[in-house]
Amino acid sequence: MDWTQRAAGVVVGSAVGDALGAPFEFGPAGAFSARFPAGGNGGGAVGAAGGEMCGGGGWDPGEATDDTQMAVLVAESLLDRGGLDLPDVFARFQRWAASEPKDIGIQTEDVLTNGMPWDLAAAIHFQTTLRAAGNGSLMRASTAAVHFARAGRQATMAAARRIAALTHGDRAAWEGTAVFHELVRLALHGADPLVGLPDVLDQVDREHRERYAVVLAPDWHPDRATEANGAVWPCLGSAVWALRSTGSYEEAVRAAIDLGGDTDTVAAVTGGLAGAVYGPGAIPVRWTAPLHVPLPGSGGRVLRLPELLDLAHRLVA
Repeated sequence: MDWTQRAAGVVVGSAVGDALGAPFEFGPAGAFSARFPAGGNGGGAVGAAGGEMCGGGGWDPGEATDDTQMAVLVAESLLDRGGLDLPDVFARFQRWAASEPKDIGIQTEDVLTNGMPWDLAAAIHFQTTLRAAGNGSLMRASTAAVHFARAGRQATMAAARRIAALTHGDRAAWEGTAVFHELVRLALHGADPLVGLPDVLDQVDREHRERYAVVLAPDWHPDRATEANGAVWPCLGSAVWALRSTGSYEEAVRAAIDLGGDTDTVAAVTGGLAGAVYGPGAIPVRWTAPLHVPLPGSGGRVLRLPELLDLAHRLVA
């Protein structure tokens, strides 16, 4: 499997996890497998009522959420601007937020609508609330992780931190996003990202290293989380746990959704990592066929599998 195939796995894998987990958000643990037992192929035809891409909770079958929408906005800025233009990314986020998307994080919405400039909005929010360690920067990291991977460890982790800081003033969110970027980079090289975790942790800011070492340890389980998985630490830890404790893309995403809580984001992060490891061919067609990403604020555009594949290919070109 080559770099481009694995990159497609990251982008599509994250979007599929997002759309698959969305209807189960804030639900109980085990709800996904209780409704769709493993091996049942979704209990229905692709996109059919009763299939795993079931929709619900305000989402159409196969519809991706703000996680993937924001990832696409980052990708299109990188491509249109020929690199990282932080004011441009922030402006795209603002236009999207103003278009009344179905879902937007409370913190992200406040940062994008508080009227402050791009380089102050998140920092001022954090100074005011002292709460900005949500998973909202991690959830959208798939496309940037693909784009910056060829630049090497330091560059990809630095880019992750800078993009995360647009909406999250707490460095904990920056560091979790940076770890995800580096794990994706390792997987794109064909390496086992789990084997590389100790070296990755050495790159984490010292103030936050110990906390990430706990949730990324081989013996950690999401049951031991001290916060809900809407926080960045257990979200990333749960995704790594799901990858470590299963043997396929499908099993990893199922395990992530079955944790309950913030199911779309945990599954999106898991799907990005598992997509890099197993490649796009491991993602069930019954999940990719109904997948679609509406882009509020962009004239009604909707991205489907061909457009997501093209986006991934252009990000690595």
